[in-house]
Amino acid sequence: MTHMNDNFYSSALAAKIQGLSVQAGELFADLYRDGSVDTATVDNALEAYKSLRRLLPRESVGGRHVGRQAAHAATQGFRNR
Repeated sequence: MTHMNDNFYSSALAAKIQGLSVQAGELFADLYRDGSVDTATVDNALEAYKSLRRLLPRESVGGRHVGRQAAHAATQGFRNR
């Protein structure tokens, strides 16, 4: 069975997209929590995150895009340390 992170080891592009999607997720979380940011800006940040995620290959099991746990955690405000 192939480990889902193998996509990042074999594809620098996928790794870059994953990194950007985590950053976009963090940006979305920050904007969402900031009460002074308008809804359109928050929505645009979420759409940017979703667009980046869609560029990634899917896992063979479950059909989710690779790297989903880290990306989702970023949208919830959990930073990887």
